[in-house]
Amino acid sequence: MIANARMYAIDATTAAAWRVVLEWVGRRAGVPFDVIDYPAPQPLPELWKRSDLGCAFMCGYPFATSAPRPTLLAAPVPNPATFDGRPVYWTDLVVEASAPITDLHDAFGRRVAWTTEDSQSGWHAPRLLLAAHAKRLGAPLFSASIGPLVTPRNVALAIAEGRADMGPLDSYAHELLRLHEPALAARLRVIARTPGTPIPPLVGASGMSATAAARVRDALFAVGNAHDIAAAREALLLSGFAPVAPEAYEALAADARRADALGYPHIA
Repeated sequence: MIANARMYAIDATTAAAWRVVLEWVGRRAGVPFDVIDYPAPQPLPELWKRSDLGCAFMCGYPFATSAPRPTLLAAPVPNPATFDGRPVYWTDLVVEASAPITDLHDAFGRRVAWTTEDSQSGWHAPRLLLAAHAKRLGAPLFSASIGPLVTPRNVALAIAEGRADMGPLDSYAHELLRLHEPALAARLRVIARTPGTPIPPLVGASGMSATAAARVRDALFAVGNAHDIAAAREALLLSGFAPVAPEAYEALAADARRADALGYPHIA
């Protein structure tokens, strides 16, 4: 079976650390993984449909709306204090650090970046936050919509390089960026945050056997106390993994419908 952590492999260092963790999980579970490279812009939906998928990160909105759903395994628990020891995350709306933008209202009329239209953190969460403003103002909020940029790092680069004025960053990816690319992270400033939601989980194929899934879950739950991968955990700002119910992600689909009902189907 294959494994992949592209969603939170923001650079070569984090990709190598995820390989260490996923290979350890496979050995511990007795379900050895071939940890594959699947770099952007290759489409993640194609990865999530693979019948040999053993363990990969999947965005919560596509998980909630997939049919059939992949097998839910576990969710990461980032270790920064702001995550409160829970498998949650949110979207940081960021601007260039020296830009004369202090809040969302200052960003209106400027250029907004986004990742992909099936992304919770890079599309749906900011869309819901912005929907009420769009309804109140009755006009497009932004002068240009810059995307799809696919990854949070590409959004960060677009803002730092002046190609966009505001954009969404997955909060866990943002913390990894602060740790591993501090010069880039220092060029960004948070002006707003969306409410917290369940963090993207690790999943296996929809047809993954119950026995294999249980073994992989048990191995994932053991990651937090495994001394031999402590360095990889630290590089990933990872406390470990926690159980999460499929129903937790259904709120993301409901939020998307709320934005639709407010008449804001696209970030514009």
